[in-house]
Amino acid sequence: MTDRSARLHEDRAPLGQRRDEFRLLASSLAGNLGTQLREILDGLSDGFVAVDDAWRFTHVNPAAERLLHRTRDSLLGEPMWDALRLGPDNPFRLNYLTSKASGDPTAFTAYSEIFATWVEVRGYPHRGGYAMLFRDVTAERRAYLAPFDNERIQESARSINQRIFDTSQDLILVTDPQGQLVRVSPSSLSLLGYRPEELVGRSAVTFIVREDLETTRNEMRVARRGRTARQFDCRYVHKDGHVVPLTWTGVWSEPDQQHFFIGRDMTERIAAEQRLHRAQRLEAVGQLTGGIAHDFNNLLAVVIGNIELMFDRPDLDADVAAQGRAALHAAQRGAELVRGLLAFARQQPLKPKIVDANELVGNVTRLLDRTLGQHINVTFTGGSGLWPIVIDPANLESAIANLAVNARDAMPGGGRLTIETRNMTLDEEYARSNPGAVPGEYVAVTVSDTGTGMAPEVLNRIFEPFFTTKEPGMGTGLGLSMVFGFVKQSGGHIKAYSEVGHGTSMRLYLPRAKSDDLTQQSSPVEQPAQSGRQERILVVEDNDGIRQLVLMQLAKLGYEALEADGAAAALEVLDRGEQVDLLFTDIVMPGGVSGHVLAREALERRPDLKVLYTSGFPSAQLVGVDGITSADVVLSKPYRLADLARKLRDVLGS
Repeated sequence: MTDRSARLHEDRAPLGQRRDEFRLLASSLAGNLGTQLREILDGLSDGFVAVDDAWRFTHVNPAAERLLHRTRDSLLGEPMWDALRLGPDNPFRLNYLTSKASGDPTAFTAYSEIFATWVEVRGYPHRGGYAMLFRDVTAERRAYLAPFDNERIQESARSINQRIFDTSQDLILVTDPQGQLVRVSPSSLSLLGYRPEELVGRSAVTFIVREDLETTRNEMRVARRGRTARQFDCRYVHKDGHVVPLTWTGVWSEPDQQHFFIGRDMTERIAAEQRLHRAQRLEAVGQLTGGIAHDFNNLLAVVIGNIELMFDRPDLDADVAAQGRAALHAAQRGAELVRGLLAFARQQPLKPKIVDANELVGNVTRLLDRTLGQHINVTFTGGSGLWPIVIDPANLESAIANLAVNARDAMPGGGRLTIETRNMTLDEEYARSNPGAVPGEYVAVTVSDTGTGMAPEVLNRIFEPFFTTKEPGMGTGLGLSMVFGFVKQSGGHIKAYSEVGHGTSMRLYLPRAKSDDLTQQSSPVEQPAQSGRQERILVVEDNDGIRQLVLMQLAKLGYEALEADGAAAALEVLDRGEQVDLLFTDIVMPGGVSGHVLAREALERRPDLKVLYTSGFPSAQLVGVDGITSADVVLSKPYRLADLARKLRDVLGS
């Protein structure tokens, strides 16, 4: 009876009416058996054996000889473990130890492939050793299992196992103790590029990535010692040379002297995790970028405002004026960079409308055909039955132009730029493997080139702010960041495909318009800036430089101005009874009192008071925060003098 063949069925039920008789017989075995007792035991139809504390046979009756296929003389004095080739985990040994420790009889049924026999065993410990009765229950077992046709079940199980082996998408390997491949599942062709017959007989070491060899060997050693399933990662080399990451479940079979491994390809899972990490990194960078842009807007507001006021000085020297114009140009360029950062951070003000993508993209393509140069062949293919989309038209035009310029730079010797539109539906599976994508209906705008393409390590970073592969001075590194932020802020998704030497494709998924979306409206006609009419404005700003600048701007525009460096000071001005027509307040101020809270307190005192907010954050981002319901009452920094004049007249006249 071997470890592999013994299948244990515990049966702790009382021994029944034979208990007392068996106890009497067993207790008599401490010394030599008497003649009469020996004759009784030898006449039993059940096998009877007795062993001493070392498990050496001290008595074997004829029925036990027949059952064990051994003669009494060959068994007497031999340890039971050796005689029956029983391992340490065999039910005989386990039940003996349990029974010996408790002093109670034990009973169980076990099957031996060696003797092809089902045996019911009942044992009882005594002071000098152990006594056991064996009864052949094979016939009873067969009668019980006959309706189930055990051989047919086993054959069916073997057939099922073979089908699993043949159809498994995971890689199944069987190796000998030295790691030689004994059996390989057909899935090796799809996973590693090798047919099973190309692998069998070869060492697995041949196909394992060198850095993973020692880990794999250690896992095999541990498996052989513990005989338990082990899980570990090990990379294999595909036939074409690329690395396939696999996670393995392995087990060692002592009877077969073989390792059994099941390996699952982790390529897609690892790629999905990397995409998620990139999306999380971009999200974190976007949050940081938005905060930095706010602070820069405050600084630029001071620079631009003071330069504009400087130009109104009658004694301004021509050289100073030229220097001022250069400084103003640089400051405005800085403001553009900040707008790019805000676009990436998804905090730019958008004016979405229902748009026909074919018409808009077609118009942009015609302009590109004239501006990219004759060495770039531009073609546009519009999808039929294209859905309308909800998008900011100006930002979409800018995004396409940005992608086209990048494509031109990737084709210095000329090439082909293709722009196409089509309806597409993203499903749950796509969304799971592309973090940030939302299932739904989209219009896809794809911009493809035949340029140099990008390596994977570059492709993974193209949407990061200030990341660029161009020469210094040839770009800010914000172009694709702005496109990324615009598409995300619009509720869409962006996907980049590229291969070195074969070009790049950038696909924008823009959300399909719904019936309750914004209706197409004509753009308001911009009115020229108007001067003030001696209205009094209370300016609330904690930054001294900005506050003094605003006071000078208001004086230039013809307004009277009062100032306060915080909410408490502003309320004191109102409580004094000063005439105030409009409260012009920064939203973010120290002291825990925001501009909106100040405005609420002020309106309780002066219900007819007009309020205009200002902030380094974009107006679109502030709508819905602290009760601000419209971007019309927010002036974002930095702003030009004309912007301030126009916004003041709009609010005062509302």
